[in-house]
Amino acid sequence: MVAVPDGPGAGRTPEVAGTTAGRPLLSLALASMLEDVRAHSGAVYLLRHSEPVLEMAVMAGMPRAFAAPWERVGLHAPIPVADAVRERRLVWVSGEEEMARRYPRISVVLPYPFALAALPVATADTVFGAVFVTWPGARSPELSDPERERLTVGCERLALRLARAAEENLTLLPEADLLAAPVSGVAGTLGAVEAARMVARLPYGLVSLDLHGRVGFVNAAAAELLGRPAAELLGTQPWVSVPWLNDPVYEDRYRAALISQQVASFVALRPPGEWLSFRLYPSRTGLSVRITRARAVAEITRETPQPGPGPSRLVTISQVLSLAGALTEAVGVHDVVQLVADEVAPAVGSQALVILGSQGGRLHVLGHRGYADPHVVERFHGLPLTERTPGTHVLNSGVPGFFETQEQLERLYPSRQRTPDGYAAWAFLPLIASGRPVGTCVLAYAEPRAFAADERAVLTSLGGLIAQALERALLYDAKHRLAQGLQESLLPHSLARLPGIEAAARYLPATQGMEIGGDFYDLVPTGPLAAAVIGDVQGHNVTAAALMGQIRTGVRAYTTVGQPPEEVMSSTNRLLIDLGSELFASCLYLRLDPARGRAVMARAGHPPPLLRRPDGRVRVLDLAGGPLLGIDASATYPTTEVSLTPGSVLALYTDGLVESPGVDIEDSLVDLGALLGEVGGRPLEELADELLRHSAAAQERMDDVAVLLLRAHDGG
Repeated sequence: MVAVPDGPGAGRTPEVAGTTAGRPLLSLALASMLEDVRAHSGAVYLLRHSEPVLEMAVMAGMPRAFAAPWERVGLHAPIPVADAVRERRLVWVSGEEEMARRYPRISVVLPYPFALAALPVATADTVFGAVFVTWPGARSPELSDPERERLTVGCERLALRLARAAEENLTLLPEADLLAAPVSGVAGTLGAVEAARMVARLPYGLVSLDLHGRVGFVNAAAAELLGRPAAELLGTQPWVSVPWLNDPVYEDRYRAALISQQVASFVALRPPGEWLSFRLYPSRTGLSVRITRARAVAEITRETPQPGPGPSRLVTISQVLSLAGALTEAVGVHDVVQLVADEVAPAVGSQALVILGSQGGRLHVLGHRGYADPHVVERFHGLPLTERTPGTHVLNSGVPGFFETQEQLERLYPSRQRTPDGYAAWAFLPLIASGRPVGTCVLAYAEPRAFAADERAVLTSLGGLIAQALERALLYDAKHRLAQGLQESLLPHSLARLPGIEAAARYLPATQGMEIGGDFYDLVPTGPLAAAVIGDVQGHNVTAAALMGQIRTGVRAYTTVGQPPEEVMSSTNRLLIDLGSELFASCLYLRLDPARGRAVMARAGHPPPLLRRPDGRVRVLDLAGGPLLGIDASATYPTTEVSLTPGSVLALYTDGLVESPGVDIEDSLVDLGALLGEVGGRPLEELADELLRHSAAAQERMDDVAVLLLRAHDGG
């Protein structure tokens, strides 16, 4: 093992990989940290001797198979332990939503509610490796200061011990992973015998699984329901020893329960036609499983024919992971619908789909594809959740519905006879995220379809992936609507009509973030004169937009009371400082006098305006100015007077119009000036669109863009 090359550590350390002289150094340190912060599981990684790779040395609390994709981690991988080593800091992930956002590779494989902390194991000059620990998803979303301190101290103590072992040339031998030992109790006593007799008499099945998913106990009712003698089940994993449970979906529920430490459940079809319900109760030593007959599921699938021969798997695991990765990229609800239509539906052979949500006790159509007549889909919209339809039943019960023929669907839901949609088979998938229903996905098929048990399981699993994406998308859309409403309320709905001045404006939010920003513009009529302002507050988020609104209001107020341009700018600067914001703003303020053909300008760190003369010549105005607003309360802002003859066009803009990665701003200004000279005689509305269309920076929209065009004319 070596320190990180050219990274956070320096120096060289002998290779270490386990126990020293029979003492399980890593295991003891990890167990102590887990106990100190009441964590559920964790692992210690050591840095390889010859390459920048972290290797898992010991794991505790969970089978190593759960973290198999990350047993060897490159230092530049987007993984918490790698980030912790590279950046020499504690990395905290509060839950599955943050994990999906920051580390989607982990979220795709482990889409369960759990929190994680990763820390480097390092001295001042040497990095030895890293540690991660996890908690069940029900814990607080914040890592407390005592927890942070205990983890940090534990890693520092482990690093010192590893450094001492290296100095003494001690070889660290491999250590066994730490899994919970069987709970000792009343084995062999009369109480244990009576407890066993009581469990044997229960009318439902009970099975005990260890952390590896192996059966340690099974009562007679469970053996009967599973269709295997108890002796053949003991020591095996149910999804291995019971053929009809041999599906990744069922094993996934076991993983979900162990990692989240939350109760999980699923239903499975025992051939030829009996549905069983499995409820998994996790603890740190394993799982208790209750098995009963799923009568509610049996009722809605009573008409299902026997599964016949066919492909054993409609969608492969690699396809599921690919689809999951695509769904993590979906931002809004429209993106989710489009991805399901483009990737999920073709993969499962569906020709049409509808995504339904619920609001105010009614169904709402969030999106659909594949229906030639949209009125067919509209019948779902606004249906009360109390009305008996397949969509409402699936949403309320959380149980998927599969209808293999038109006749089968109409027998259970006769109202469908009045509104056929032209399709012959349907899968209604409940979309459940964070333990609550968020919608229903309806997949329609052009031909009757026999949904085999494994196909039903895959479709149900895909429903879970769609649900997580839809939940994030609904939240994003709600925030986006709020942001857009705020933006619209802060910018002028229309430009004031000024004597002797024609005006046009455009605003484009950045495509990154919430599509809301701090760029602003305004026109303020003040009797025979007028004022124009354009500015840019740092950032493109709600904070920047709110501050922008305060600045715009301040400029209007100072203009209305008759302050000259230099005082308007100074007063606005002091206002921004008094507000206590850490953000700065650039600004360009103009006092317009079209009757006398002039404009007086004051500038605060803003890009210079362009002036196009009536003869087509364009020049960049070299204006006097002061620093950005919000930096220095004593700053002054000198003014510059510019001649504004009739037919002249002033182009005011924010830096989002001219600043683009890899492009010199002077070149952008030259190009903007040439374009303004060429097309500046057009109507201002057309000219504004043309400037945005030909701006590379505006097309990329890495930043907000605001443009304000002013043309002087006779008649002032």
